[in-house]
Amino acid sequence: MSVLPDCFLIVTAEVDAEVEAEWNRWYDEVHLPDALACPGVLTGRRYVSAGDLAESERGQSRRVRRNLYTTVYELESPRAVETPEFAAMRGWGRFAPHVRSQTRVVSALLR
Repeated sequence: MSVLPDCFLIVTAEVDAEVEAEWNRWYDEVHLPDALACPGVLTGRRYVSAGDLAESERGQSRRVRRNLYTTVYELESPRAVETPEFAAMRGWGRFAPHVRSQTRVVSALLR
């Protein structure tokens, strides 16, 4: 069993289907390596949803089928996302108009 990190960043995104393949190439070849080069960013892995997504809003639930991309980064501390290097690479670049939804959460271990 692996040990979870003390601090991590979770980023999710849904991308328009017409740019999805190009966005995935950019993310794997440019964005992820740039993020991993930032001070305090230790590791990063990408995932894509498998099967239907369960969504709920104001007590109403529904299941939908679409790709939800998730990247989990292990961080030295929450300050890793506050560096100038991280600020310079953050964002979706030319793909920003095609990202339909996103979340970004930094979580640190409760002590």
